[in-house]
Amino acid sequence: MTILGLQIVILCLVAAAVVLWALYFPYPSPLIRRWLPPRKRWPEAQIRTWLKQGGFQRAFLRHFYSDPERIAPPGNSMLAPADGLVTSAEKHEGVRYLVIALSFWDMHVQRSPVSGKVLSVESCGDGFMDGEGREFAFLREKPCPVQKRLLIATDAGRVAVRLITSLAARRIETWVRAGDEIERGQRIGRILLGSTVVLELPVTMNLLVRTGDRVWAGETAVAEGAPPHE
Repeated sequence: MTILGLQIVILCLVAAAVVLWALYFPYPSPLIRRWLPPRKRWPEAQIRTWLKQGGFQRAFLRHFYSDPERIAPPGNSMLAPADGLVTSAEKHEGVRYLVIALSFWDMHVQRSPVSGKVLSVESCGDGFMDGEGREFAFLREKPCPVQKRLLIATDAGRVAVRLITSLAARRIETWVRAGDEIERGQRIGRILLGSTVVLELPVTMNLLVRTGDRVWAGETAVAEGAPPHE
C-alpha cells in the first residue's frame, strides 16, 4: 500500500510538471526558471509580448529594477555611465560619442562617469520635430527618441551623459539637478525600459574600451584623462 501511495504521489508530481510545462510553453516552466540565467529565464520574445500587453512578471521586474552597490576603482579614469555593450564611439566636431546599448537584462540605473558640477539637465526629443542628432548612430534605431542630457563640468572640461529611450517607453528618471556637485560613480538616473546611454567626451581623451566590449556602470574605466574634481 505504501509503494502504491508513493507511486501515485510521483505520478501526480509528474503530471503537475507536465501541465506547467504546457501552460508556459514555449517559455521556461516556473519549476526550472529560478535556476536559469536571466536571458534564458525571461526570453526576449516573452518580454516583448509583455510590452505589448502592458504587464510583466513580478520576478522579472525585481530583476529589472535591481540596483546593486558599485565600488568605483581607484584613480581618476572616466567610468562607464551604464551597464551594457559598447556599440560605437563616433567622433563629431571635437566630441566623441561613446554609445552603450542596454538590454532587457542589464541593470538600468545610470551613474556619473566623473566628479564635477551638474550644469544642466535638459529634456530633448519630446517634440519629435527638431531632428537633433539624427545623423548619429545612436539614434538611428529610435525614430522618436526621448532624451535627458546631463551636462557636467569637470577639471578636464565638459562631459555629458545622454539617457535615451523610445516613444513607446518614454520613461526616464533623473536624480540630480543643475548646481549639484556629484561624485564619480554616483547614481544619476534610471531608464525604465529598453534603452541607450551615450557618453559625450572630448576626442582628446584616450579610450580604454572598444566596440563590442561589455561595461558596468560606475566600475568599468572607459577613458583616461579625467583629473579629480576639487
